[in-house]
Amino acid sequence: MASEDGNITETRNKRRLRIGRLPLILGMILIEMIAIVVVFQILSDVECRLTSVETGCRILRSMVARAVTVAAALLIFFAARKQALWGLRKRARQARGSTGWLFVHLFGLAIIFVPAMTVPQGMMNEVFHVLLVLLTFGAVIATLGLVFWLAKPGAWAAWFREQRSAFAVTLAVGALIPDMATALLPLWGLDSLTRLTFGAVASVLTLFASAPETLPEIFVIGADGFMVQVASQCSGVEGFALTAVFCALYAFLFKDDLRMGRFWAVVLPLALLASWVLNVIRIAVLILIGARGASDLALNGFHSYAGWLFFTVLALGILALVQVTPWLHKSPGEKGQLPWVKDWTVARILPFLIFVLSGIVVFAFWSTPALGYPFRVVVMAAVLVPFAALYRALEWRLDPVALAAGAAVGVAWSLMAQAASSGGETQALQGLAGAAAVIWITARLAGTILLVPLIEELFFRGYVLTRLDRGGLVWRVVAIAVSSALFALLHGRWLEAGGAGVLFALVYLRKGRLGDAVVAHGTANAIVAAWAAASGNWDLI
Repeated sequence: MASEDGNITETRNKRRLRIGRLPLILGMILIEMIAIVVVFQILSDVECRLTSVETGCRILRSMVARAVTVAAALLIFFAARKQALWGLRKRARQARGSTGWLFVHLFGLAIIFVPAMTVPQGMMNEVFHVLLVLLTFGAVIATLGLVFWLAKPGAWAAWFREQRSAFAVTLAVGALIPDMATALLPLWGLDSLTRLTFGAVASVLTLFASAPETLPEIFVIGADGFMVQVASQCSGVEGFALTAVFCALYAFLFKDDLRMGRFWAVVLPLALLASWVLNVIRIAVLILIGARGASDLALNGFHSYAGWLFFTVLALGILALVQVTPWLHKSPGEKGQLPWVKDWTVARILPFLIFVLSGIVVFAFWSTPALGYPFRVVVMAAVLVPFAALYRALEWRLDPVALAAGAAVGVAWSLMAQAASSGGETQALQGLAGAAAVIWITARLAGTILLVPLIEELFFRGYVLTRLDRGGLVWRVVAIAVSSALFALLHGRWLEAGGAGVLFALVYLRKGRLGDAVVAHGTANAIVAAWAAASGNWDLI
């Protein structure tokens, strides 16, 4: 892996061995899904019950949960059918779709997003019957464009024939999981489950709050005057459905290697128990947050989409542990480290995508998003750890040029900052005291100086720039310009961020060492962070 970092010529020679458009398309899908969630479910005032097409509206909104479960199901499928993934990669290289399909995809996206930018918020519910048609049509066009840009229709047809029924079953299971969860919602009305859950939540609350209050007959629980009603949609029952269905899908796909008796007798009960415990902790934590005064955060956190995300991650985590546990497989010698943690492409893209997603989660579930930064630090560290061996293989040096370039960026960024009154982060910190303030400052510094530089350089310089740099002056200029422009879009100050991106790119290209770009970026951020701490204006960062 160090050769990809240290020798750009060798990197170009190896490019023909790469996946091609597949990782780019996967990244596009994730970013576009996040944008759709932000625009239509966080920033939009659409209420399905206030529209004339409530059922259609709810089906459309369920597509977010379905996208999550389909993606998770496909992850399990490709883990079990590695030859299917390699076959798809091969066909995507040999029978790439024309660029026209990319424009079809972009046209579909325009159909999706234009209504949100043109229809006044107050009129969304009134004209949603028209928007429903446009959004559905745009989604179909965008999906077809992206699919056929990856590979021609004939190549897809041949690949589908090779997979037989397994792929179709996987897609169907992933798409129908939300409906299965809905079918299980009456379980929340069972007296035994309700009392058990409410009793467990009350027990957790007694550790941190005095006299928790519960009204199980109407599903109300709270502490210190803050009370919530836990509806069936956010009760955690969907976690049972997710866990059970994903375990069944895993067993179906790995049936030739899995020890079924051990799996069903040990893994499934423990997985269901873990799902229930997670929901108990989720409810208790959110109540405690509301009892401490952050009622908006607590109420938003009860939203069912948070549950879908958490329970899906839990289920995949459990199955990942199953995959690397020899005791559960007939061929234990073949088990061990998950193969994707050795993939350099994944190591450069996945941390950035999770980093962006963590920002969306904080924006959605923290009434003051700046206070959620410690959560983002935990997420960033967790996604980097599996790839630690690849990152250590990079050539790391305290190069004087990299240090000087980083210092120049840091000083320029601080001096060019507007001297206006402090904003969100500074105000958020002023609301913290004691240990909470220390934890927030420590997390902010660790994320800013250590984690963010690595994640952003891996993606913008290590992946985007390298992918675009095909040799020659023109392509190199294009690579620097595009990667720096994308880097600038991620930051609020486009001019300064664009200039910093260009400088970090030049530092990287000087010796072909990605570590130099990370050092420069980290140095710049350290200077800005020190300036922010000294001035008390954390919005400089």
